Amino acid sequence: MAPSAVEIETTTVPNIATLKLNATTGPYKEIATTKFDKDAEAGLKGHKAAKYPHYLPTWNPNDKYPPLQPFEHYEHGKDADPSFPNLLPEGTAVTHFTPTIGTEVKGIQLSTLSNAGKDELARFVAERKVVAFRDQDFRDLSIEQALEFGGYFGRHHIHPTSGAPEGFPEIHLVHRGAGDNSVDKFFANRTSSVAWHSDVSYEAQPPGTTFLYIFDKPESGGDTLFVNAAEAYNRLSPAFQERLHGLKATHSAHEQANASALRGGIVRREPVIHEHPIIRTHPTTGEKAIYVNPQFTRDIVGLKKEESDVLLKFLYDHLAYGADFQARVKWEEGTVVVWDNRVTQHSALIDWKNAQRRHLARLTPQAERPFETPYQG
Repeated sequence: MAPSAVEIETTTVPNIATLKLNATTGPYKEIATTKFDKDAEAGLKGHKAAKYPHYLPTWNPNDKYPPLQPFEHYEHGKDADPSFPNLLPEGTAVTHFTPTIGTEVKGIQLSTLSNAGKDELARFVAERKVVAFRDQDFRDLSIEQALEFGGYFGRHHIHPTSGAPEGFPEIHLVHRGAGDNSVDKFFANRTSSVAWHSDVSYEAQPPGTTFLYIFDKPESGGDTLFVNAAEAYNRLSPAFQERLHGLKATHSAHEQANASALRGGIVRREPVIHEHPIIRTHPTTGEKAIYVNPQFTRDIVGLKKEESDVLLKFLYDHLAYGADFQARVKWEEGTVVVWDNRVTQHSALIDWKNAQRRHLARLTPQAERPFETPYQG
C-alpha cells in the first residue's frame, strides 16, 4: 500500500474565509454538485434506485486534513515488460481509438493482475494515454479492495472538496443524481460544459495513473473527452518548443475551494498554489507534454499578465481544438477507464437532458513532482 495522504507538512496558506470575497469560479466548478435527492437515489419519486448506494457521496464539514507532506514516489511503469505479456495475454482484444490516444481492452480483469501486470498497466496507459477496460468486476470489489489496488500506483489523494463514500475520503465521486436538473441553470448562461483539465494539478505531486469506474449512467451521453498533451507538444514548431522550456506556471486550488465554500460545500484542506514546468517529462516514456490547463493554471512565472495570458490562451486553444489528437470515451456497464494525468487532459460532458443518474468513482494515486528535462531539438 502507498503511504497515507494525511501526513503533515508545515506551510503557510491563506485562510479560506479571507478568499470568499474575491472568489472566481470556472464552468467545471459551477457544474459540480454538493447535494442530491436521497429519496430519488433510494428509488422513490419514480426513479430507479442507485445500484451502488454504499458509493453515494457524503460531504462531512467536520472532515479536516493537514497540508500534504512530500513523499517519494516509485514509478512502477519503469519495471514493465514493454511487450505486456501479463497485461495483454494471448486472446485479449485490443482496439485503438486513434493512432495517438485511446485504446479499448476486452478479455482481462484488472482486479486479478499480478504486480508485473500492474507494472505493465502503468506503462501501457502512459503510452496510450487513456485505456477503457470493458466488462470489469471492479465496482463489485469492496472499497477496501479497490483502494488496495489503486495504492500500488501511488499515495491516494484526498480531494479537498468532492463527495466521498462514508468513511472513505480517498475515493473521489463523480455523481449527478436522478432527477437533478440543476444543469439547466448552468446552460442558461453557458454554451458548453467542456472544461479541460488535468486532475488537481495544483498539488505539489499531482496524480499519475488514474482510475475511474462507473456504477450508473444515462442511456446515452455523459462521455468523457481526452487529449494527448504529449502529441500536442510534438505538433509545436521546434522554436516554440524551445521557448516553452524553462518556463513555469502557477496552479491554484483557491478557486475550487472558494466555489465549494460559496455553494455550501466542504473544504477539507486549506488551498495551495504550486509552480510546475509548462513542459513536463514522463518518468517512464521520457515524453514531453504540455502541462497547463484553464481550470487550475493561473499565470506564467516571470511574465507580465498580458504576456502570460496570450501564451496560456494559445496553449489552451491548441489542446482544446486538437481533435486529431483527442479521443472520446463512451461509458458502458462494467467499464474502468485508466489514464495518465501527466500526459493528458480531459473533460466530462453534461449533454443528456433526461435527468438520469451518472455515478462514478475515481482512484487518484499521486505521482512525482513534475519535472522538466532539457530541450532536444
